[in-house]
Amino acid sequence: MSAKPSDTQLTSLFLDMLAAEQGAGPNTLDAYRRDLTDFSDFLGHKGQDFIGADTQGLRDYLADLDTRGFKSSSVARRLSAMRHLFRFLLNERIRSDDPAAILSGPKRGRGLPKVLSIADVDRMLRRAKELSEAADASPSQRLRSLRLYCLLEVLYATGLRVSELVSLPRTAAKRDARMIVVRGKGNKERLVPLNEAARQAMADYLVATDAAKGDTKGDGKSSKKGSISVSKWLFPSFGESGHLTRQHFARDLKELAVASGLQARLVSPHVLRHAFASHLLHNGADLRIVQTLLGHTDISTTQIYTHVVEERLKSLVRDLHPLAEK
Repeated sequence: MSAKPSDTQLTSLFLDMLAAEQGAGPNTLDAYRRDLTDFSDFLGHKGQDFIGADTQGLRDYLADLDTRGFKSSSVARRLSAMRHLFRFLLNERIRSDDPAAILSGPKRGRGLPKVLSIADVDRMLRRAKELSEAADASPSQRLRSLRLYCLLEVLYATGLRVSELVSLPRTAAKRDARMIVVRGKGNKERLVPLNEAARQAMADYLVATDAAKGDTKGDGKSSKKGSISVSKWLFPSFGESGHLTRQHFARDLKELAVASGLQARLVSPHVLRHAFASHLLHNGADLRIVQTLLGHTDISTTQIYTHVVEERLKSLVRDLHPLAEK
């Protein structure tokens, strides 16, 4: 008789399934692994594991999360991970039942995304542009400022996820490119249009990066000692991934927010993605178009922005209806 698999082994099997069958990306897999490891540790202290856990054990874990001060949204995410896991174990006949099937999640209102105003985004763009053109900046400071300005212009022009943005290939900045191909969640590709400001920012940034590399040989290796070799990434880095990390960009963005007179806690790459969607809808874009641009598989994900549409409709009725109060 084969030995009973451990929680760690079952978690790995589950994550392999998510990656292979659902195209889950590294960030999703890491989040599931963290959540399930915490759940396994809790069960272990009660003398249970994934194979032997019962519904009451799952309820106790959810109650423990509440005691630890987890937000309802975080508890709901942990419950979702548990449901997916036990459904997998049932389908694989590792368990004969699903203890999570009858559990109900915490009630939670759907919070509205943080959104910067158009004026706020303009302030950040202007400040980033000023820093990139500062006469007293060193070459390395100017290159970093140009990179940040380019990142900001492209993000606000496209609404890309931060992971999609920092991993753009160098070919995305091809001259006269009106669209870029983005590889998003589930390894799915979509076309995203670029505006003139974003194209120009990428062109200026590439000129600066090429200048920083110095003269290069045909094999892509630098002929100058200490200069940067050619990279396939638009935003290269010396880190393990080869490109700028999400965390590095987020830090630079918060520094820019402060320099622009905004509160750092209100600004993040995801907030700018929200701004892209909200500002489009406010100016009359169709919700389905915004769904496509954001790369949302389900329209319900995009519907978090319907408050913008509702406010616009109210203002249209108020301003244009013949019987509206003036």
